[in-house]
Amino acid sequence: MFEYAPAPESRSIVSLAPSYGLFIDGEFGEAKDTFKTINPATEEVLTEVALAGPEDVDRAVAAARRAFESWSARPGSERAKYLFRIARIIQERSRELAVLESLDNGKPIKESRDVDLPLVAAHFFYYAGWADKLKYAGFGSDPRPLGVAGQVIPWNFPLLMLAWKIAPALATGNTVVLKPAETTPLSALFFADVCRQADLPPGVVNIVTGAGDTGRYLVEHPDVNKVAFTGSTEVGRQIARSVAGTGKRLSLELGGKAANIVFDDAPIDQAVEGIVNGIFFNQGHVCCAGSRLLVQESVAEELLSSLRRRMATLRVGDPLDKNTDIGAINSRAQLDKIVELSEIGSEEGAERWSPPCDLPDRGFWFAPTIFTGVTQAHRIAREEIFGPVLSVLTFRTPAEAVEKANNTPYGLSAGIWSDKGSQILAVADKLRAGVVWANTFNKFDPTSPFGGYKESGYGREGGRHGLEAYLA
Repeated sequence: MFEYAPAPESRSIVSLAPSYGLFIDGEFGEAKDTFKTINPATEEVLTEVALAGPEDVDRAVAAARRAFESWSARPGSERAKYLFRIARIIQERSRELAVLESLDNGKPIKESRDVDLPLVAAHFFYYAGWADKLKYAGFGSDPRPLGVAGQVIPWNFPLLMLAWKIAPALATGNTVVLKPAETTPLSALFFADVCRQADLPPGVVNIVTGAGDTGRYLVEHPDVNKVAFTGSTEVGRQIARSVAGTGKRLSLELGGKAANIVFDDAPIDQAVEGIVNGIFFNQGHVCCAGSRLLVQESVAEELLSSLRRRMATLRVGDPLDKNTDIGAINSRAQLDKIVELSEIGSEEGAERWSPPCDLPDRGFWFAPTIFTGVTQAHRIAREEIFGPVLSVLTFRTPAEAVEKANNTPYGLSAGIWSDKGSQILAVADKLRAGVVWANTFNKFDPTSPFGGYKESGYGREGGRHGLEAYLA
């Protein structure tokens, strides 16, 4: 097989400070406690980050409350200027940000560079365009901001999830206190510097780093008007309980166990590329990952043969190498969860296969894996693994495909592969999923709403619909 020469991106373009404080009221300040953030590909300590306590969250919320009065009073066209400015700075500094994201997160540089960063800038550009047009958005003639938004984001797409939340909040006149994930705080802290470079008024965006308790202090803070959370269903339930009865607005984007349905008339090679993109993109650390493959029986053997050939070409290794397809698992805890559920899959009788794969000696790594002979009773078909693990099931009729696809507590996304447009539309109409991709997978656009049903949460992010969560 043809070998690729190493093509490493330079790490030297990112300058990391020995420690980082909390970004409150336009300034970086210290906290009593700190924690370390590591590179999951090497386990080396990258830097030390402030651990925000209750008093720090109080200060951040108070800063956002003070800034709200003047920020919300500005004309939409003025707020738009800041959002446009942020978008342009992100574009200008995208190489730095992409390297930083891959260092802190473990994802391949070609994904952070070619997918994450362009989408981050696009979200700020898109919502900048809405800032002076809110009365035409369909939410009444005089839509008003809610106030202070407390936003908690996950580790799988740290900067992109930040953009999904901050851009519409600022466009609609709200101010923000954002808590990034404990294992991936660095791109959010870099974004704080982007805000300063854009001359964003102090207090409009505040970044408090920390672990689960920091997020809880923020979510439960009495002066927060709106809570936005992306993460696990379990934590989403806890947040929903804590917010119930408080009058706070809440949007949740939670877990998924998406079905990727391949019919017998689908273009096999195209479907295989979509399956690989659906489950191995970002090491499977994707809430809408196509982690359940439903294949029509008559083409199952042909498709699986082609899929195994394609998986054998995937390159696992250094996230900063531009040839890498699958990077490092984000943390030891996540790797342990993937290993545990994969072992359960084997114990339950499913057949496990991975291509020959040399994994690095240090860091957190897991080879791309598929399970065949899976039934709907298997835990690997029901539970979100959040890793590069694909469960394969078969079906005979469209009705059976729909029944199996919907047989899950989740409802975030789905994919359909077929040559017949009528079949795609008929099946899509019956799927209980917030997003249904046709002959593609994991395609995102700032103009298109994203969100789920059932245990995948409620509310929509992106598009015109994404404004609603931040308007009274």
